[in-house]
Amino acid sequence: SARAPSQPAPDPALLEMLRRFDLSWEYGPCAGITRLQRWERAQELGLSPPGPIRDALLEHRDNP
Repeated sequence: SARAPSQPAPDPALLEMLRRFDLSWEYGPCAGITRLQRWERAQELGLSPPGPIRDALLEHRDNP
């Protein structure tokens, strides 16, 4: 049986870090923008969002 190529699953610790980022009000609302846009907006506002979040978002950019 043919199987679709699967990406390696993201690290559970990474998913937890992303969840915490999503739920953190200090980085502003997340409605209507991507996580990466929200991260970049937080950076521009001087809120120092976690660097590993941005790295992960860029690495898994094709995985919403």
